[in-house]
Amino acid sequence: MTQELFDEIHRLKAEGFSRRAISRQLGVHRRRVAKALNSSTPPKRRMPPRKSIIDPHRGFLMGKLQQYPDLSAARLHAMLKEQGFAGSYSLVKEAVADLRPRLKPAYETLHFEPGECAQVDWGVWQNAEVTNGKRRLSVFVMVLCDSRMIYAELFYGESMEFWLAAHRNAFEYFGGVPKRVMVDNCKTAVTKVRRHGVPAQINADYAAFARHYGFAVDACNPYRPNEKGRVEHAVGYLRKSFLAGREPSSPDVLNPALKQWLKTTANCRVHGTTGQRPDAAFAEREQAALLPLPGIPHACAVERKCRVNSCCRVTVDVNRYSVPPQYASRRLLLHLHAERVVVRTPEGELIVDHPRNFGRNQEIVDPAHAKALKQLNGKTRENREVSAFLCLGEAAADYLAGLREKRPDAASQIRKINALAEIHGRDAVARALVDAREHHAYSSDYVLNLLDARKRFAQPCQSPVHVARNADLLELETPKTDLSQYDGETQS
Repeated sequence: MTQELFDEIHRLKAEGFSRRAISRQLGVHRRRVAKALNSSTPPKRRMPPRKSIIDPHRGFLMGKLQQYPDLSAARLHAMLKEQGFAGSYSLVKEAVADLRPRLKPAYETLHFEPGECAQVDWGVWQNAEVTNGKRRLSVFVMVLCDSRMIYAELFYGESMEFWLAAHRNAFEYFGGVPKRVMVDNCKTAVTKVRRHGVPAQINADYAAFARHYGFAVDACNPYRPNEKGRVEHAVGYLRKSFLAGREPSSPDVLNPALKQWLKTTANCRVHGTTGQRPDAAFAEREQAALLPLPGIPHACAVERKCRVNSCCRVTVDVNRYSVPPQYASRRLLLHLHAERVVVRTPEGELIVDHPRNFGRNQEIVDPAHAKALKQLNGKTRENREVSAFLCLGEAAADYLAGLREKRPDAASQIRKINALAEIHGRDAVARALVDAREHHAYSSDYVLNLLDARKRFAQPCQSPVHVARNADLLELETPKTDLSQYDGETQS
């Protein structure tokens, strides 16, 4: 059988087709379909077995194994050698592995009182299209062990926040809480499995949730799916009845249809084992036996530390959520809910509450955060410009005050004067600011005119023009006039 035919048979079976329907659709015999479904790899054509020197001794081996089932292959090899067998131990070992009687496992039927226990498990379905990629859909199933009442819900994952939210929704659906919940050894429930009589170690978040609702957690033994057979059968039933032939979509679309299916099909059918409708058995004897719901529902959130990056973003499942700019590059607390992403300070103060996005590589930005970041960046640039301006000599502070008082566009004037300092040099602009301050001229254009005039006068010319400043006039020294030449004229 080819790999393509093998995969196609298993795909049709997963979609709920029967063996007869698969046989008709693919045009192959039902026995080939059965062989493919009973194998984990494509069945190969069996060649006739080769003859071996161990064949004449198989009757002896079978008789000894029926008489002594625990007899080792080494002892049987020694017994055969006494009869003249010349073969190796490996031949005897392989023959004993084929002939030793295998005991099929026998399981005890578990019985539960009304309201005593519920069994939970995840079932993996298909990948659904989301923005920029795909996400796997998982279905959570809880079954009340006595009435076989089912609750199911689809999620975009199986992490702790979804695990807790699914439990809370199931308890609210049933209107009460069972006394204990049987779980598999998934990481959201068990951090250390039960071994050698040592009880399982329950996940701390799940244990806190169990204390809040008042139920006990009962972890199954490893590799013993029969211990929670009710929910295993429920997951298979859901696959064949509800999910079969249905296109994967978002949980928001599928969950309302799933709840309607639970109400009209799953919980009102006649159960094959109990012979009763689950909803009728639930209303008759199990609903009243459940523990009451607590007054305040559990938050069903997972808390973990996070660090805001320099772009004021927190990353959750490859998506980036905005926070106010004053928290950039700080360590905060992240509270993950099934439907929300909440960020708080280490002291517990709420910073932001975003709806959770299940796309990939998405930016979830609050417009208020973007506006605040823009304003903060503008103020930062303005502060840098002011700092650079104040370095332009002793007159810069007074000139800055004059600009802010006289000019409504003071920020623009500061940037222009800083640009002039880059072009003409800081010393030249500092001298120009002194002159402009004395003339009470607060403008970048006036400063530029002063720079251009000083540059022109600095060049050699035939009739140099001296531009006197008020301060220079106060410092002029004139020679004393000699009046002695007029003395003779007066005498004559």
